[in-house]
Amino acid sequence: MNSINLRTVSVIRYITPLREGGSLPALAEADDDFKYVLKFRGAGHGVKALIAELLGGEIARYLGLPVPELVFANLDEAFGRTEADEEIQDLLQFSQGLNLGLHYLSGAITYDAAVNDCEALLASKIVWLDAFITNVDRTFRNTNMLIWHKELWLIDHGAAFYFHHSWDNWEASAKTPFALIKDHVLLPKATKIDEVHADFTQKLNDTVLRKFVNLIPEDWLQWENGTIGPEEIKDVYFQFLSLRLTNADLFYKEIQNARKILI
Repeated sequence: MNSINLRTVSVIRYITPLREGGSLPALAEADDDFKYVLKFRGAGHGVKALIAELLGGEIARYLGLPVPELVFANLDEAFGRTEADEEIQDLLQFSQGLNLGLHYLSGAITYDAAVNDCEALLASKIVWLDAFITNVDRTFRNTNMLIWHKELWLIDHGAAFYFHHSWDNWEASAKTPFALIKDHVLLPKATKIDEVHADFTQKLNDTVLRKFVNLIPEDWLQWENGTIGPEEIKDVYFQFLSLRLTNADLFYKEIQNARKILI
């Protein structure tokens, strides 16, 4: 398995906004000479979307799923002052410090279920992952998958862990069967969900879940109006993941039931 850590790069050039999403991600170049799709802390859902992206992407990678490299991307305070677009300039100014970058897959095209195939084992792994992290955003309308060099890649996990937008009843959220899995674009192809469930519940445990949570920069945990501190917030994410894993049969059965309805 890959080690659980991220590199840190500094953004040196803002290239262009990517206006597909409401959060105005951008294509940018970093000081390692690579290009990244940059997700900004100053965007709509702020650091919570970055945390979801970080946790979702790194859990997927640990489980052997194809995810472009994630990096912490540092944005200098002077960055963006010469940007002509006021909306983008404000976004860059509000995003000083650590953001998140996803390695740019040049020439990739959006996955289309009507055109592109996905073999059953991979489809089952992706469906299980998205049920585990409560990712609401891998539907026919918005697949959040790319085809690059004839291979499928997962992108954009910022809509996962939606419990953290209200922060209430996180324990109940951890035990949800996740009924929205019925809308997953790969559900019809997920014929090996039994095999995947057995495999992934063995691979994941509290030790590795804690490592994922410990990746979250303290700088991203100064929220909830200061009523709870960074370590307390981290512990809720850990407890959520741990409880979700303990109760994995709930969403596993939901996947099975949703597939039966399809058939």
